[in-house]
Formats: sequence, structure tokens, C-alpha cells
Amino acid sequence: MAHDHHHHHPEITNINKAFIIGIILNIAFVIIEVLAGYYFASLALYSDAGHNITDVSGLLISLFAFRMMRVKATQRFTYGYKKASILASLLNSVILLVTVIAIIYEGIMRLKHPEAVKGFVVSAVAFAGIIVNGASAFLFFKDKEKDINVKGAYLHLVADALVSLGVLIAGIIIAYTHLYWIDTVVSFIIAIVILSSTWKLLLESISLSLDAIPKDINLDDVEAAIMKFKEVKAVQHVHIWALSSNQNALTAHLIIGDTNLADFEKVKRDIKHELAHLNITHATLEAEVNMIEKAGCEGSVKHMH
Repeated sequence: MAHDHHHHHPEITNINKAFIIGIILNIAFVIIEVLAGYYFASLALYSDAGHNITDVSGLLISLFAFRMMRVKATQRFTYGYKKASILASLLNSVILLVTVIAIIYEGIMRLKHPEAVKGFVVSAVAFAGIIVNGASAFLFFKDKEKDINVKGAYLHLVADALVSLGVLIAGIIIAYTHLYWIDTVVSFIIAIVILSSTWKLLLESISLSLDAIPKDINLDDVEAAIMKFKEVKAVQHVHIWALSSNQNALTAHLIIGDTNLADFEKVKRDIKHELAHLNITHATLEAEVNMIEKAGCEGSVKHMH
């Protein structure tokens, strides 16, 4: 199964620089937004800063996941520390929910006591956000189809560039109409956008922490892929879980025909190769040779591991 273990590794070393540059760009932009939001009393800028913190934390988590995949297993942690990326994702989603609550609370307070906002300043900072998020997304464009973590980072950055576009438009409207409540409404919209993506992240993180089947894997498809091999008569006790945010494991019990004992090692290799295409990189298959068909006597079963 050695060839299956390296499906993600070529991208890890190539993408490190992209993650680091993306993190630095987004941290710098968050600081600019917080300072500008404070100085020019714009809740939309504060909210967008909160949204861009999700970029930073998302990029850090993805980079952390790649780093942890390199740490060798120990006698106690026999899978290594791969699952730390899932726990980090769970923590990240909880922090983001707190951010959303803070934005909504501040927005309600702001509606009661509106403050004048400099529209063109808001637009200028938001334009910088489009540049930062667009440039960061471009860093991941080439590798986005090679790894689920990279694709997630890419989509998040593209979405944030669109949110910054919304803030830019709101700033222009405020500059010409002086409807300052628009700033607060935009902050609510941003909070809803964060809540939408965060809620999915939270549910998925909880599911993976509880060893649920990852959402990109269908149990019926996995069983069908195994049953395609004529040597396999039945598949039982299938368990699939996430080792990390982008590596999955499987254990299964196979009933095979009596005549195929000598060939089973090759069949097992072929099944594992098939499963690798379904994003299952670690498979443990236990075989049981069914003698019932041949001998006609109940319960005569021979085990093979």
C-alpha cells in the first residue's frame, strides 16, 4: 500500500510558500482594516476585518495540517498527529461564531446610535481587500484541484474578495447619499456570510471528530467499488473515518471464495488502489474464506488477515 500514502505529499512542499505569503498579506490587511474601522467609525470595516481573520485562521489551520502530517507516529499516537487539523478546525469555528455574535451585537447598538462614516475611505480600504484576497487566491489557483485543503483556502479567499466588493459599493453609496445605516446593514450581511460558512465548518468538524464518514465519501460507492472484484462475495463491518482534514482510513471485512486464497494479496492491493481513487488512503482489509458453498456445512469459515 506504500504508493497510496504519498498522494498528497508532492503538494505539501510546493504550497508552503503560498500559505505563508497569504497569511502575511491577510494579517497586514486585518491590521489596516481594524485601524481604519476604529479611526473612521466604520462597523463594516470591523466586520470585514473579522471576516478576513477567518482567512488567516483558515490558512494557518491548513498549513498546520500539512505540518502535522509530517510528524511521525509514536507508540502512543500510532496515527501520528494528523487529527490535530480537525480539532484546530473545530476550535476555529467556535471562535468565528463568537466573532459573529460580537458583530451583530455591535450592529444593533450602532442602529440605535448611528455614527457618521466616511464612505470613500471605507471604499478605499475595501478595494485594498479585493487586491489582497485576489492576490492570495491566485497563489492557490494552480494547486486548488490537487488537495482539498488548498481548494478550501482558494474558495474562501475568492468569497472574501466578493465581500470586500460589497463593502466598496456600500462605501460609494454612503459617500453620495449619507445613508450611514448602510454601513451597519453591510456588517450584518457580512456576519451572515461568516455564519453560513462557519456553521458548515462547525458541523463538519464535529462530525469528523466523532469519526463520521467524511462528506466527500459515499458508503454505497465504496462498497460497490469493493464488490466489483469477482473474488469478493460480500463485504461487512465497513468503517470509514478521517485521519486528518485530507486523509481518510477504512477497515472492512471481506468474504471471499475458497479458491482465491493464493491470489488474495494481489486482489487486496488492487482493492486498495481502487479505494485510493475514492480518497481513502489507508485501508485495512480482513478476509474470510467462505467454505459453505463448497462443503455445504454451516459455520465452516476460515480466517485470513
